[in-house]
Amino acid sequence: MFSKACEYAIRASIFIATKSSQGIRVGIKDVAKEIDSPEPFTAKIMQILTKNGIIDSAKGVGGGFEVSTRAIKSIKLIQIVDAVDGDSIYMGCGIGLKECSETHPCPVHNEFKVIRGLLLDMLTNTTLEELALGVKSGDFFLKR
Repeated sequence: MFSKACEYAIRASIFIATKSSQGIRVGIKDVAKEIDSPEPFTAKIMQILTKNGIIDSAKGVGGGFEVSTRAIKSIKLIQIVDAVDGDSIYMGCGIGLKECSETHPCPVHNEFKVIRGLLLDMLTNTTLEELALGVKSGDFFLKR
């Protein structure tokens, strides 16, 4: 459903938020290892997240990636998805047609419209804090 880059971005954001809530900054090697992503690919994803204000980056000794406590509470999943994949997942056609609308629907338009609406609602209402707390408590997992 999401691109591989977006999946990694979501997992990286959750991992960093979990560590940030404990006052810990994490390096690129730790992020890549935790989300099972190649380090160079993870670095590109971190650039996107930093550029879009989702993750903060500090250089030098004691540096690394973090999310402020305030941001953990306010960042919504939709911000991460938009930063990496854009809005096509919840705005585009279910079978990828360039033109699909109420007046000129594709074969799955009506059913996919409902799914897109549910997905958009979940992305808009789910905070990074909720996901990080779930990982921290052991209710959710980032990898096997």
